Amino acid sequence: MSEDLWILGIHMTKFGKHPERDLVDLAAEAARGALADGGVQMHQMGLMAAGCLMMANAGVGQQLQKQIGQTGIPVYNVANACATGATALRVAAMAIKSGEVDYAMAVGVEKLAGAGLLGGGGRPKTDDDTWQRRGRYGAVAPLDGRVGTETMPGVFAQIGMEYGYRHGGTSFELFARISEKNHAHSTLNPLAAYQKRFTLDQIMNDVMIAYPNTRPMCSANCDGAAAAILVNGSTLKTLSAEQRRRAVRVSASVLTTDPWEEACQVLPDVNTLTRNAAIRAYEDAGIGPADLDLVELHDCFATAELVHYDNLMLCEEGGAVDLFESGATSRDGSMPVNVSGGLESKGHPIAATGIANVWEVATHLRGEAGDRQIEGARVGLAHVIGLGSACGVHILERSAA
Repeated sequence: MSEDLWILGIHMTKFGKHPERDLVDLAAEAARGALADGGVQMHQMGLMAAGCLMMANAGVGQQLQKQIGQTGIPVYNVANACATGATALRVAAMAIKSGEVDYAMAVGVEKLAGAGLLGGGGRPKTDDDTWQRRGRYGAVAPLDGRVGTETMPGVFAQIGMEYGYRHGGTSFELFARISEKNHAHSTLNPLAAYQKRFTLDQIMNDVMIAYPNTRPMCSANCDGAAAAILVNGSTLKTLSAEQRRRAVRVSASVLTTDPWEEACQVLPDVNTLTRNAAIRAYEDAGIGPADLDLVELHDCFATAELVHYDNLMLCEEGGAVDLFESGATSRDGSMPVNVSGGLESKGHPIAATGIANVWEVATHLRGEAGDRQIEGARVGLAHVIGLGSACGVHILERSAA
């Protein structure tokens, strides 16, 4: 069994609107880019894990092979809400660590430009207040408007408000300042869907989506893809010095779901499974939060970023407000968070996001992030969460070669 796992090549498309291109076109660009980045070819891949929610049952991986090479390898089509890309990466990682293959490809792709607000539920709704036993969900009435909400902006608004209730210090302005930080970061990221700086006043006075999140504080639905090539350590040793130098070590790859809690049977709990994933990832990597040089976390909404400071243990429990107020999470701070601009600016083509977050961290560890480079970055963490719920955490380390 191989204990060493490396990212040999990784690539993401520009996120945004691509009306002239379909899902397979975007996935092919990312996959070919990752192969070229790693200096390898499709015939060397032993497995592909392909993530896409829009084509969850249509075999996007098999369709992708028709454009980049059909070699007869196993293809796993995965769908795991916003953690789909991280799940594809985890599938590829497990195949390598089991010793089944030497190389594996993970791809995430989505076309969501113009899709509107996601997460309305996906189950038939009724205005009838009368309880009816009907299928798996017949034991409870629809939640929306009765017990909080099931729409994503509302869910994460509630999560942010709950954090403020428990620990204090939050305000509409505080959450808006988190968004201001991320939009400022995005101006240095040429692959972000939006590269525009917003003033605090612009953010606070934009369209209110779900208090305390206005439109600039919400992740942007868009088109995009990302792909990664993974390799085991023994194979990496046979490759060129340049390939070894640019390889990024995956020191932890963790996927969690909710443990049973009474509350999570009614409303999503993004906290417990994220904290559980972070604890295991730090243990697997043999590091602590203080060792991180940068973090890409799942800021689907500004309120989510604050809460995940705490869930990822970037601060003491209850100390997320103080961490942000200290300036630590800015690009020039001691714990830079979402230097890419985050989902609020970079965009959120759901299945691509988990790998795109890994791409951002890996690019800094390679010293290839250009104007937004975190100097001397050696260790980074990428995090995503999909309600349902699933959480992926990957810890990456710079090559010592």
